[in-house]
Amino acid sequence: MNVVVTGGCGFIGSNLIHHLIDRHPDWTVTNIDSLTYAADERNLDGLEGEERYRFRKLDITDRGAVRALLAEARPGAIIHLAAESHVDNSIKGPEQFIMTNVVGTFNLLEEARQLWAGDPSPRFIHVSTDEVYGALGDEGAFNEETPYAPNSPYSASKAGSDHLARAWHHTYGMNVMITNCSNNYGPRQHREKLIPTVISTALAHRPIPIYGQGLNVRDWLYVADHCNAIDLVLASGRPGESYVVGGRNEWRNIDLVRLLCRLLDEEVGDGPEGGYASLMTFVTDRLGHDARYAIDATKMETELGWRAATAFEEGLRRTVRWYCRQILPERERTMPGERTS
Repeated sequence: MNVVVTGGCGFIGSNLIHHLIDRHPDWTVTNIDSLTYAADERNLDGLEGEERYRFRKLDITDRGAVRALLAEARPGAIIHLAAESHVDNSIKGPEQFIMTNVVGTFNLLEEARQLWAGDPSPRFIHVSTDEVYGALGDEGAFNEETPYAPNSPYSASKAGSDHLARAWHHTYGMNVMITNCSNNYGPRQHREKLIPTVISTALAHRPIPIYGQGLNVRDWLYVADHCNAIDLVLASGRPGESYVVGGRNEWRNIDLVRLLCRLLDEEVGDGPEGGYASLMTFVTDRLGHDARYAIDATKMETELGWRAATAFEEGLRRTVRWYCRQILPERERTMPGERTS
């Protein structure tokens, strides 16, 4: 099968492409990405010369370019991850979020609909976020029936794209499925996100910024587990359905940062006096900062047999090691826990 992945040079997209190439030896994957600041072609290192992988630089807001690419690739499936995703950036400049996340999604849906011409077998997976549901109180969890209540320009733009995807299924009969995932972590994530920010600032011995009092709660999901979930939805998901994907793994931001600092102490050492946790610094909270997200992934677990498999501390340790290899000088890149002599 020919598969098009949008946003494949980003965090989740690049991990997904490595997953698909490894798991499906008879598939060809075409990666389309406009290479914004959050994308990095080096995320696909290791696929040089791989005949089943192709990259095309393309902005999904350019409908003509989308049409030409799909005509060339003739995909049997599209997995749509391309999006502007940093909440702080959406607050400062929302227009690009509307263009990429809403207009870009429309372009893909409409050009795919015309390419597939009523054939119900090609599949369109729209990968979204749990932030479309707004904030939770101290109890409960998001599921597929939770009403949408986005609170930032980013989450509003993703909610709009979710509604378009659902409408293209119900109106035109396209085989569209939506996934709404919790916070991902793991290798290849851009350093503007929380976990890479903590690691990179700690290694530079700079203050580690924590919004407010660090009491906001997120449900964390290792990116490889998310890739497995997308693969399962692509293979066995029901047309028109939404699937929420989460790790059942809630952490307050302040506790997560403390855990990361402990892992850095163990894996790297050479921190400031008092350890890396001494760098923790509270900063003014983000505007409209949702207090808590949590995912009830029962539908994924019961219908598709999926469950997050990576223990949180183990996933974080892998993540810390990966970023340290990218950040630390060459002479320091052998992690203490991995030395052979």
